[in-house]
Parts: sequence; C-alpha cells; structure tokens
Amino acid sequence: MADLVITAASVIQGAGASISNGTAGGTVTAGQPVYQDAADADSWKAADANASAATAAVVGIALHASLDGQPLQILTAGPITIGAAVAVGTTYVVSSVAGAICPNLDATTGWYKTILGVATSATVLQVDLNVSGALIP
Repeated sequence: MADLVITAASVIQGAGASISNGTAGGTVTAGQPVYQDAADADSWKAADANASAATAAVVGIALHASLDGQPLQILTAGPITIGAAVAVGTTYVVSSVAGAICPNLDATTGWYKTILGVATSATVLQVDLNVSGALIP
C-alpha cells in the first residue's frame, strides 16, 4: 500500500471529537498529522516517522490549512472524515513522508511508530493516538 492521498477540502471533524487550538510552525494542510516542536515556540509542524522520535510524537491531525505563525486547529481524538479512501479495520500510522499517513503494515525499519487510529468506514478514521516512541528495528 502507500500513503493516503488526502483531499484537504474533504477533511471534517466528526461528532464528539476532541479539538485543540495552537500555532502552525510551517505550512500545514488539512489531514496532516502534526507534532509539537518545543524548539520553535511550541509550534505544530507536519509529523515524520523516520526523522526522530520527537517528529513522530503526534499531537493531532490538522483540520484546515495554515501557514507559519498562523492559528491551527487539530483533532486530538475521535472520528475524522480523513478525505481519503481507507480500509475498514485497518490501523493507520504516521508515514516517513512529512505530514503523511499510511497503513500500519507499511511501517518499516528506522521508523518511530505512532498509531493514529483505525478506520471505521471507507472514509472515517477513529483517532486514538498511541505515541510509542519505539524505533522499528
């Protein structure tokens, strides 16, 4: 499989989802998992599974586009229409491509494993973050 092809305009929070507000630390688009960059005034940037444990430590999924220094709203838990086709029952993780999401089975050697959630329909991901910090050997 491959990274999800997300249509940003189709990313929508679901009923009962938990939301947080912060500041983008770079260009972020809807549907991208983000981490909090403590070295850059606690801004949120696109997550990356193979850069470091810190960049894989996802705090949520962006609900809209934002530029460096602008407000950003993220979904931290609950259902999200992710704007891509997903396979029901499949677990999704942070990809090695900054800001991308892929199926768990695509995670490979050298990635820091962060589980984003499980698909509950062909378009909905039930977000339940699990930032393991574990490096896949």
